[in-house]
Amino acid sequence: MKDSTTKQADGEERLVFGPDTIEAEMRRRVRQTIEAIVKEELEAALGAGKSARVGDERSGYRHGSRERTLTTSLGPATIRMPRARIRRVDGATSEWRSETVRRYQRRTVRVDEAILGVYLAGTNTRRVKGALAPLLRGGPLSKDAVSRLVGRLREDFETWRSRDLADEDIRYVFLDGWFPKVRIGGRRERVPVLVTLGVRGNGQRVVLDLRLAGEESAASWGEVIASLVARHLRRPVLAVVDGNPGLFAALQTHWPGLAVQRCTAHKLRNLQAKAPARLREELTEEYRRMIYADTVTEVQQARTRFTKKWRLRCPAVVESLEEAGDELFTFLRFPRSQWKALRTTNALERITRSFVGGRRRSRVCPARMPCCSCCLGCSAAVK
Repeated sequence: MKDSTTKQADGEERLVFGPDTIEAEMRRRVRQTIEAIVKEELEAALGAGKSARVGDERSGYRHGSRERTLTTSLGPATIRMPRARIRRVDGATSEWRSETVRRYQRRTVRVDEAILGVYLAGTNTRRVKGALAPLLRGGPLSKDAVSRLVGRLREDFETWRSRDLADEDIRYVFLDGWFPKVRIGGRRERVPVLVTLGVRGNGQRVVLDLRLAGEESAASWGEVIASLVARHLRRPVLAVVDGNPGLFAALQTHWPGLAVQRCTAHKLRNLQAKAPARLREELTEEYRRMIYADTVTEVQQARTRFTKKWRLRCPAVVESLEEAGDELFTFLRFPRSQWKALRTTNALERITRSFVGGRRRSRVCPARMPCCSCCLGCSAAVK
């Protein structure tokens, strides 16, 4: 790429106007700005400017410079990094290290975030450079560099997953398994990802735990609940779950007597599978009329009518409904304004949809899981 400036006889640079003039001039100014910032940082560390003599206040001396290529959001910039020796408290000296442009740093934080964003969206390490070519503008980026960057993200994820939860005011928890397809040993397999979402007292939702598991069993869910307890999560008021028996057993083992709400959406799918195809539309309408009634009395009356009718028309439907029992209607114990949020595990469905990049990628990548808590908002504050 040709430079957009030329030298005049008096030594000043004159712009050569063309299609790339704006960005080339911005890159030149970025380079100058970085060098100026690093210079000020070094002067602050030394306690003196270049060639200044201030006696005991000086804490070290410069000794040349070296070139560094730093890729910014405007492309690569070659800068001159000054070098210096700093005198420590014990009288010994050590090489000065910049906090602005750290040792071995080759890209700014914004560029690294763009790389991770493209990778987590489903692009493999070999294609990241091509996808970010307009941003990198020829800047160095190897497959190993992407792997190292993703490796740091994986470490951040592990730190997030082991964080202390003692200060979290969690009232409700939503737990469910998500089954994305991943490539293992050359074959595409469905692997369960166990997701735990908490709702704070102010209505904010925060992901508490996310992990791969061999199967969605009592042992796997037991590890999840045990981890939450070990991280000092206080006993919640309610757990919203699907019908997995292993999950229910794990909850009762670690939090005996905890109120449980069975997901009404999961149960509807169970009932539809028990009914003949010609009756499913009618079944769905009456089930929803029962679940979405306006008052506790109306729900109970609709439940009685539903049970009586479908015991005659399709006994298997009623057997499936009675399997859930009163846990399908636990939401009725809570304020009416919260029924919509507590009836189903739909809050978790919204989270798993946000990992659409993970669905596209064909191999296991724990680094795709979130490394920070998120607030998804809430339709009703938790009382």
